[in-house]
Amino acid sequence: MIRSLFRSLAAAALLSLALPSAAEITLEWDDMIPEGWPPPELFEGINIDELQDDDPEAIEFFAKIEQLWDEAPVVESLDGKRVRLPGYAIPLEGDSRSVTSFLLVPYFGACIHVPPPPRNQTVLVNMAEGKTARIRHAFFTVWVTGTMSVETSETDLALTGYTITADKVVPYEPEYGD
Repeated sequence: MIRSLFRSLAAAALLSLALPSAAEITLEWDDMIPEGWPPPELFEGINIDELQDDDPEAIEFFAKIEQLWDEAPVVESLDGKRVRLPGYAIPLEGDSRSVTSFLLVPYFGACIHVPPPPRNQTVLVNMAEGKTARIRHAFFTVWVTGTMSVETSETDLALTGYTITADKVVPYEPEYGD
């Protein structure tokens, strides 16, 4: 009887490690953008494909974009939530074996292009005390799980609108149905 109870408890514990917690929210990047942003009128009358780098109109347009990206609004209701978010990791602190801080971005190549993604699409990930992440290379794709804070941070690469204190970082595997 006790052995059977122990097996049931052990199975339940293992199952709980494999499945997202009920209080955990699996986010998509669009979930971090408030409704109505960016303002569509910004792009009215602009054909990006026709802009040349040295064109005064292009210089003015990209200056507006950069300011808008730096001021991008965040979703305040995500503050303090336990979240799970996939993305591309850009190591900031650590070495090839263990990383303690990195940027998480929604697409490959972000932050090496100008301008970087908007701050509401750039997440600073700090590993929880005593934890490290294994990031095999820049833009390694991962799932990050931890507590999200809505706060602005500035790194050498980008301005961020969110921070996740992560207790779990694993290589990205698409979920069933993706």
